[in-house]
Amino acid sequence: MSFLAHPAEDPSSSGPIPGAADGRAHLFNDRTAERYRRSLADGVGLVASTVARTTRPFTGVTPAELAPEISGVDLDRPLGDPAAALDELERVYLKDAVYFHHPRYLAHLNCPVVIPALLGEAVLSAVNSSLDTWDQSAGGTLIERRLIDWTAARLGLGDAADGVFTSGGTQSNLHAMLLARDEACKLVEKETAAAGAPLTKPRILPRLRILASQASHFSIAKAAAVLGLGYEAVIAVPCDQDRRMRTVALARELDRCRREGLVVMAVVATAGTTDFGSIDPVPEIADLCERAGVWLHVDAAYGCGLLVSPRRRHLLDGIERADSVTVDYHKSFFQPVSSSAVLVRDRTTLGHATYHADYLNPARSAERLIPNQVDKSLQTTRRFDALKLWLTLRVMGADAIGELFDEVVDRAAEAWRLLDADPRYEVVTRPQLSTLVFRYTGGPSAARPDPGRPAPGLLDPGLLDRANLHAREALAASGEAVVAGTVVDGAHHLKFTLLNPETSLHDIAHVLDLLAGHAERYLSSSEAAVPEFPRARAS
Repeated sequence: MSFLAHPAEDPSSSGPIPGAADGRAHLFNDRTAERYRRSLADGVGLVASTVARTTRPFTGVTPAELAPEISGVDLDRPLGDPAAALDELERVYLKDAVYFHHPRYLAHLNCPVVIPALLGEAVLSAVNSSLDTWDQSAGGTLIERRLIDWTAARLGLGDAADGVFTSGGTQSNLHAMLLARDEACKLVEKETAAAGAPLTKPRILPRLRILASQASHFSIAKAAAVLGLGYEAVIAVPCDQDRRMRTVALARELDRCRREGLVVMAVVATAGTTDFGSIDPVPEIADLCERAGVWLHVDAAYGCGLLVSPRRRHLLDGIERADSVTVDYHKSFFQPVSSSAVLVRDRTTLGHATYHADYLNPARSAERLIPNQVDKSLQTTRRFDALKLWLTLRVMGADAIGELFDEVVDRAAEAWRLLDADPRYEVVTRPQLSTLVFRYTGGPSAARPDPGRPAPGLLDPGLLDRANLHAREALAASGEAVVAGTVVDGAHHLKFTLLNPETSLHDIAHVLDLLAGHAERYLSSSEAAVPEFPRARAS
């Protein structure tokens, strides 16, 4: 039976909707506005109904099970009916989707989303503004600029700050590294010209280096590769036991690079590492960068929620001294993907990304002060993602967002205490944000597959690696919860990323029991006696 309560029909005529081959019938315009309203209502109804009856974050479906469903769809034979298409979509996607709104989804940096942002998503996709030039977006351009100014003020970057929305933290970090690279090249060119031995950019690039902590996001290394510097241009600075950059080690690397004739184009501090939620000591790092004359970039893709926190804004102290900052609203502002931005303290540095095309943003437009966001962006065509945050702030307000983020940070602190007291697990570090990395260690209740195996607490590290991996995979296959995994110091660990205020301490305790149960059953099985893979290498 179709989910739709009524047949699709065209209210502007007395007859049925023309067949699927009649493309005009499917264009959104003044004549099809009512059909659009009904189609969206049906789609929203289906999603709402699915979410309302979802009892698990995942069904546990495997690629091998789902692939035939997808490959069996004949894309050259349209269904011709929105009702049939939605019924099919329920079968091939919605039924087995991973639902981030569920309180036992604890895996990655995926947040549940707020309803005002979903309203914004519906509006922006229908109007379909492209945020590259004024003549394609008008008010959208000004709304995005207003939100950039608002974020810059929250960061404390000053009146000369600016920025632009991006597709996510990876693009924001790439954009920031592009600006840092070109600023460094400009400085070296100026200095060598004054010394009578000018260098060109191609000769400078092999000398450029980026310093980032061992726990920084992989997109920094990827940005170095994309910018022609190579992965080896990124130097990993050691972290302390709390997984924060060691400033003594950073000072040592800055000095070494100077002595060896290398040019540090940027230091990257992370305000919320992906694995540990750790926040680097930004004020001390800023001091070192200021003395060395080095660009400071703060990757606050995760930690940007602190900007609206009523209780924890101080954790971002020092960020106002950054030359560039990455923020991901779709992580800790509870926005749908995608919603991110890169901001700079000096708006003139954005000129490194400016290129004038006669058909798009000719120089005369700039002379007439016509605002064009493409002058700042690496993208040309770009969605009006800023609208989601705009409506969220206008409906909920910043304090309400911050209180939600504070809730998940509070829950992580409670979960750390729970884990720290649980003899079945060891936890790597106490979280500053909402991420917990831990490992099943075969505590007092751990079973042994045979009497010849070591006693609990003395289990072989390789065997524990396999038990932790098995526990995560078995839990996902059951669909009862979803957790992440990572490697710490060569050992496989489990990871909770808490971004849902609806997740309770009871949920967390239950998932820990489930994980321990899967690990213990694995250790009791004959399967545990046979290694399946070598141990992970230390990261």
